[in-house]
Amino acid sequence: MGISVDTFFLNPQAQGTLQAQIQQMIAEGILSGRFHVGEKLPSSRKLAAHLGVSRITVTLAYTELLANDYLTSRGRSGYYVSDNAPVPPRYTPLRRGAETVDWDRAIARRFTLGDWLDKPADWRDHRYPFIYGQTDPTLFDHANWRRCAVRALGQKDFASLTADYLDRDDPLLIEFIARHTLPRRGIHARPEEILITLGAQNALWLTSRVLLDRSRKAAIEDPCYYALRELLVQSRCRLAPVPVDGDGLPPEAVPGDTDVIFTTPSHQSPTTATMPRARRQALLDRAEEIDAMIVEDDYEFELSFLGAPSPALKSIDRDGRVIYVGSFSKSLFPGLRLGYLVGSEPFIREARALRSMVLRHPPGHIQRTAAYFLSLGHYDAQIRRMSATLLQRRQALEAAIAAHGLTIAGRGVYGGSSLWMRAPEGVDTADLARRLQDRGVLIERGAPFFAGPERPGNFYRLGYSSIPTERIAPGIEHIARAIDESA
Repeated sequence: MGISVDTFFLNPQAQGTLQAQIQQMIAEGILSGRFHVGEKLPSSRKLAAHLGVSRITVTLAYTELLANDYLTSRGRSGYYVSDNAPVPPRYTPLRRGAETVDWDRAIARRFTLGDWLDKPADWRDHRYPFIYGQTDPTLFDHANWRRCAVRALGQKDFASLTADYLDRDDPLLIEFIARHTLPRRGIHARPEEILITLGAQNALWLTSRVLLDRSRKAAIEDPCYYALRELLVQSRCRLAPVPVDGDGLPPEAVPGDTDVIFTTPSHQSPTTATMPRARRQALLDRAEEIDAMIVEDDYEFELSFLGAPSPALKSIDRDGRVIYVGSFSKSLFPGLRLGYLVGSEPFIREARALRSMVLRHPPGHIQRTAAYFLSLGHYDAQIRRMSATLLQRRQALEAAIAAHGLTIAGRGVYGGSSLWMRAPEGVDTADLARRLQDRGVLIERGAPFFAGPERPGNFYRLGYSSIPTERIAPGIEHIARAIDESA
């Protein structure tokens, strides 16, 4: 029996080449059980005419499916579903009754109680996305990333693609970080002092698990990155939120019984304050005085388009007290999920062992692709391109804010990709964000960044990494109008 040509249609919203779409269409038909073993497919000429594509496109799709044993060719008769094609599972679904599990009792620890920011999955569909931490596809070097990915798939790199690294990392990526990235921050480290992580958040999690337990105290900035605070709450250590000022974390306010200090000195999250050199030294002196470790999250140093950033806190650390966290999420793209930890060898040894128990290592192919992209100069070219665009957007944003009388509560000295804003007293930015979203404007409410029950509700964050320059002024006008309505 032949499969009707009317069974096939192309989805105009589908991704990939026409050949890939046709292959997927046929493979899904076989895997779902709609197409059976021995059934004949339409001729390439008939299917091409039906779909409105070239005959060679259909022929190439059939040839690829033939090579993968989904189809078989019978001389001049045509293509048929192969006897060796994957067979869909045959089973009778179990009839389920009402669940009797008491999940309140069964769940030992809860991870859903924190106040997290919700970033809409359809943020690209909003006309004015002042959303932080997302990537503008017009600024990303798709072509060279694709070339690096293809190169990493080659026979020469077969081991990096398929091998289990156990607890090790890609040596090319480690070498680039050690010889290129870290020296730009004034940091010198041996390969044994570097660990690749699944982004900065994974690095912070590993650090908290190695350095903290119930008996120890962690000092965090207030406000701070909300995911870090929730992560430390789950570690069950004692928390000491320390209010930041215009220069970041004040060292003298760190409690004397602190074991670990978490800080973002180059670009405080979320206020964007930059810690001066003198205060950095004072923080190191304070940590030495109370015998505390420091975890430095340097998440956005690459986006310093207003001037060269200050050397990292780690660069002036003389006794191995600072653990450095870096990430490629902001400078490449957040979905990459590649970051790194830099610290003394005994610490990295324990973090490596913990990582190997949880996820072994980040995927080898991703590490090798990133290593090629970095080492071939594509990364530096992308940073220069991003910096020029972000500078234009920052200037347009500040001009629009000034024109509408809005208040900037914090701006990065060297650049960055966001501004920390303060609305008038009495304006609830959670409600403001909801109303603006209906008008196609996305902002981030500020309350989740603060600790404690009495959190100010009138702060918000404006990211400008993903919004085109020409839409910034109209978007700010919407925000100003909505704030006036609230006030």
